[in-house]
Amino acid sequence: MKVKLHREGVNILIILMLILVVINLSAWMFIRPVAIPVTFTVISAVFYLLVLNFFRSPLRTFRGNRENVVVSSVDGTVVALEEVFEPEVLKCRCRQLSVFMTIFNVHANWFPIDGEVLEVKHHSGRFMAANLPKSSTENERSTIVIRARNGQIIVARQIAGAVARRIVTYAEPGDEASIDWHMGFIKFGSRVDIFLPLDAEIYVNIGDKTTGGVTEVGRLKQQ
Repeated sequence: MKVKLHREGVNILIILMLILVVINLSAWMFIRPVAIPVTFTVISAVFYLLVLNFFRSPLRTFRGNRENVVVSSVDGTVVALEEVFEPEVLKCRCRQLSVFMTIFNVHANWFPIDGEVLEVKHHSGRFMAANLPKSSTENERSTIVIRARNGQIIVARQIAGAVARRIVTYAEPGDEASIDWHMGFIKFGSRVDIFLPLDAEIYVNIGDKTTGGVTEVGRLKQQ
């Protein structure tokens, strides 16, 4: 699997590198004993590598049967799987599947299904911990409405967390949706909810680990 740097991280990494270089050069020039600038340099290197790791962007291609398949939009852990009433878009009962990302997960977001983007909405809100149930309706979020190729409508919702304060959504109405493509990116810990029809088959359980664009989390019924 090839890995590249995600475009959302380029400017951040350049600015961070410049800041760390200035801090460490100053430490080596003016601070003694030498153990102090050495410590600064080690801490800076570890911190930079962690941020670099956060913005990695694996190049993935789904290899399985694509017909009506639903894949995880993100890397993370399944934290919710329940029947709910979705009040903002679908306005009906459906099955909610939520995957939570830590700061150590890849934070690129893949389309969960092949189809067409019908609508994209941004909702202002709070910044509670993204693994809490209320975050789905009360946190800052972006909603992507997709019509699957079998005609069914599903919703993917990017949700900001207590640390994540920036949601980037690439999907726009009229775009083709493909499970091999990124629909967005969320910075520094968050979650993505997928709302599926009640008759959809579900292949995962709470606590399961998922890989974005790869893990089959369910399959829609043929219409």
